Amino acid sequence: MINYNYGTGEWKNWILEETAFNKNTLGKCESIMCLANGYMGVRSATEESYIKETRNCFVAGTFNKASKYEVTELPNVADVLNMAITINGEDFTLTEGEIRHYSRRMNLKQGELSRDIIWVSPKGDEVAFKFRRVVSMKQLHTIAQSVSMKALNKDLQISLYSSIDGKVTNEGAQHYTIESVRFYEHKLLQLVETTTQSGIDFVVNTTHTFYKDHAPFMPGQVMASGVRSIGCHYTLTLEKGQDLTLEKVSSIHTSRDQEWDKPDYQLDDLKKASMTYLKEEAAKGYRGILNESAHYWEKHIWDRYSIDIQGNADYDSLAVRFAIYHINSMTPRHDNRMNIAAKGLSGPGYKGHYFWDTEIFVLPFFTFSNQDVARSLLEYRYLSLKGAHDKAKANGYEGAQFPWESAWLDDGEVTPEWGGQDPISGEMVKIWSGFIEQHITADIAYATWQYYQVTQDQDFMDRYGYELIFDTAKFWASRLEWNNDAQVYHINDVVGPDEYKEHIDNNAFTNYLAHWNMELAIEYYDTVKANNMDLFKKLNKKLDLEATYQRWKDRLDKVYLPQPNEDNIIPQNDTYLGLKEIDLTKYKAQDNVGSLFKDYTLKQVNQMKVSKQADVMMLFYLLEDRFDQALKQINFDYYEPLTLHDSSLSLAIHAILANDLNHPEMAYTLFRKATEIDMGTNMQTSDHGIHMAAQGGLWQSMISGFGGMRMLGGRLLIHPRLPKHWDRLVYPIYWKGNRLDITVTHQEVKVVNVTMKDPEIAITICGKDYVLKEELTVQIDAE
Repeated sequence: MINYNYGTGEWKNWILEETAFNKNTLGKCESIMCLANGYMGVRSATEESYIKETRNCFVAGTFNKASKYEVTELPNVADVLNMAITINGEDFTLTEGEIRHYSRRMNLKQGELSRDIIWVSPKGDEVAFKFRRVVSMKQLHTIAQSVSMKALNKDLQISLYSSIDGKVTNEGAQHYTIESVRFYEHKLLQLVETTTQSGIDFVVNTTHTFYKDHAPFMPGQVMASGVRSIGCHYTLTLEKGQDLTLEKVSSIHTSRDQEWDKPDYQLDDLKKASMTYLKEEAAKGYRGILNESAHYWEKHIWDRYSIDIQGNADYDSLAVRFAIYHINSMTPRHDNRMNIAAKGLSGPGYKGHYFWDTEIFVLPFFTFSNQDVARSLLEYRYLSLKGAHDKAKANGYEGAQFPWESAWLDDGEVTPEWGGQDPISGEMVKIWSGFIEQHITADIAYATWQYYQVTQDQDFMDRYGYELIFDTAKFWASRLEWNNDAQVYHINDVVGPDEYKEHIDNNAFTNYLAHWNMELAIEYYDTVKANNMDLFKKLNKKLDLEATYQRWKDRLDKVYLPQPNEDNIIPQNDTYLGLKEIDLTKYKAQDNVGSLFKDYTLKQVNQMKVSKQADVMMLFYLLEDRFDQALKQINFDYYEPLTLHDSSLSLAIHAILANDLNHPEMAYTLFRKATEIDMGTNMQTSDHGIHMAAQGGLWQSMISGFGGMRMLGGRLLIHPRLPKHWDRLVYPIYWKGNRLDITVTHQEVKVVNVTMKDPEIAITICGKDYVLKEELTVQIDAE
């Protein structure tokens, strides 16, 4: 049902196609063909309705709590996409009649969704439909649709109902009260709704324009409004051979938008301004809105981030463009009060919450590609420090303990306490991540450090970065637990990256990252004190740095860091290596993740030698210069067979490490599996939304893996290993303000400094040090 080879010519490797309609697998393309612009995301449900559909529209940052018993989530905005079409008295639906032709396509280059259908009704009426849709990347509040119909074999009596439907919910949870529904000028529709707990106003507008045989046309119209919806019924006759086109332009604004989130805000002002905006957008027509958005995609996205692969790599080219498309469309680049949700804006999964997925998996894309966006995403963490302080204090710790799941700036920890019912035991499953999965605090410090090393943004560090690193290190110093027998500090009762192991002690990833966080804080304490006394005094007063510094110094060398055993295996935690072993063959070969839980409960899995995802391998990736190649190889060979990759965060990291360890075929196999998490032919993988961390991981496996680009200790390194079937890889990065275009073949590495901000850049290529001036070409020795 998924075709990867639709595009030709300029569209080659830019278009993903659904080739057949299936009422039972609607979620797949609703998610992977989602249209978004960072401000809002519209899940690609069809205009006509089906029983198993999920109709979602989310606006970034507009969190609301439906009741005191639920956690906050992004509320589902009133639906503007819906249309009910009747042909000669029969409803247009693909579950009845005959489908002579069907093609739904996502054009990644322009951000346009298209659907072409030839449908024959049960009575034999043959109609050609063309549906088009775009969410503007240029004008963040705009959604535009074009629906065309052509009568192929007889005259048609058409009835069409199009509305703003405020009856949508979040899987049954109602988040809004309706403030008003109104018509203006006999053609402009407006619905105003307000979230029940957070008090955010949403103003949703829409208007319709008709053309018959490309000439403006006004069909018969009857307005209809209800308590939670407002729409219009249109009726017309379409003669055989005639074309009808409806253009529907909609807009969404909220009182949380930065231009409206101010003390003198008035809802009436927002309603009037949004209506003026809608008129201006509608005047452009569908084609004008699309062209404007496509131009933005070309100039601001593809010209900046484009990756070119030559060789037998059509699918791979499409996959990396798919990743770049979703990373950019799902990122709220317009507002530093918001972050990237685990499912982006593509579905209800994880309620729109933010995880470590941003800092470790998606943020590196922007850190190496767009400093302004990367900085904005990190500023969100600074602005949400209050929630981190509150969580630390509530748990008896000091400093900043960041929530496992975050939402609005002052929401604090928003991880649900309970998940679903265990299918084996029948017991409710408690979600421990919000209580004891604590490595996210060090992950945020790591992302802050990485950003600074790559960008040298001193202003960010002075305003936010140093404080984030000191505050997180302060938490770790208070989190350590003294073990009197071993005379070292432990970190007990945690969940590491491998979430199949709960309530474990001394998770290697957590301990090493906590130690690294404190070590970095000591280094930056000395730096700030020596170079910026005014800032030092300010932070000392705020964080009691002098006393905290002494605690870091006293405890750092006593933090327990799990060491290799006699077989050179680093224990994932204190008990992992002694756990029960089972035959994992069928689970490693599974079609759908989580098949282990058809046979075992989570409590049983907790006692088995099996991992959900990269854990020790994540440690090797982030702190790669602290472990030698031989040790990495031994541990990779040990842990990968035990890892089911049941988390979408896992495959790309293993692909990078396989590449580092000079296993290119295995690296590509893992990379390919990672691309298939969302883009593959399995129609069940993306029902709740796309996997944003997987998309960020794909970019990293492409650039940091095959492209060999890394940052170690503030120095740029390139050590590529291309798959055999690739001839050339070309990719850009931004290094300390310089755009570098890097070309890799099997024989050489070429680096060109395009912007020449710095006349000389230190760079290490394939283990040898060089100085890049304008251009540098280095031959690759056979390994």
